[in-house]
Amino acid sequence: MSEAVFLHYTQAELDRAYDQRAWAANAAEVIASYTTVSKAVQARYPFTTEHYGSGEDEVLDVYPPAKGKPGSGSAGAPIHVFVHGGAWQRLTKDESAFPAPAFVENGAVYVALNFSVLPKVRLPDMADQCRRAIVWIVRNAWRFGGDPGRIHLSGHSSGGHLAAVLLTTDWKALGLGGSPLRSGLVASGMYDLGPVLLSARSSYVKLDKAEEDALSPMRHLDRVACPVAVAYGDGESPEFKRHARDFAAALKAKVRHPSQLVEGANQNHFEIALTLGQADGVLGQIALKQMFGQ
Repeated sequence: MSEAVFLHYTQAELDRAYDQRAWAANAAEVIASYTTVSKAVQARYPFTTEHYGSGEDEVLDVYPPAKGKPGSGSAGAPIHVFVHGGAWQRLTKDESAFPAPAFVENGAVYVALNFSVLPKVRLPDMADQCRRAIVWIVRNAWRFGGDPGRIHLSGHSSGGHLAAVLLTTDWKALGLGGSPLRSGLVASGMYDLGPVLLSARSSYVKLDKAEEDALSPMRHLDRVACPVAVAYGDGESPEFKRHARDFAAALKAKVRHPSQLVEGANQNHFEIALTLGQADGVLGQIALKQMFGQ
């Protein structure tokens, strides 16, 4: 009988619990749709690509509010920033346009964040790039009609982890007066890297103990400075469900700002991401309510 390596999981069971494709038969099809839908969005909605750093991957796409919508043609529109997933190894801003319609059609700026992925850089470098992107947005929002005082954030899967890292960042150490984030929506993420690094993901995610601690949002809840929604699909693996439930419970117990836990019915790990681009979708409804309070 195999020995448990974390909770009740044997090594094989833990590896499977961190492999979402094992729990979603349509994974390849849904991931391909990120590209298909994003290309259609890019063809329909104008956007500009901006550099937030000198690296070739340090860019982001900015989608302004649609013409005729509140916020179009005037400064001060709220900004929604999306951090894509892909197991820290795949995807770019080009597969991250699909959420834009829910925001630009409701008078908000949508930003698809790009950054280097493993193994080109290490996970701490990815987090640093994301932080620098947020600082750039704060300092340059005026250029694209955005309000630097109304920046909202979401992330999915490994992007959910990185979004949670941003929510638990010491922004004063980066030259800002405090956190620039007014709300956070983390979907299908991992919030403590301890068990992740016991799984097969440790074959490509290499961290020392100090880095593991620094990049585990669950361990830095005192830095959360805004309401946070934690979401997951009911078809996800039990480990990802546990991450969501534990993170939401910890937020509720230790953070003074409101938090909520939302389960997407009939959604697997990959499907729930697409609902961010739908104003009436599970994630789209949460994000728009965070931005506009409706």
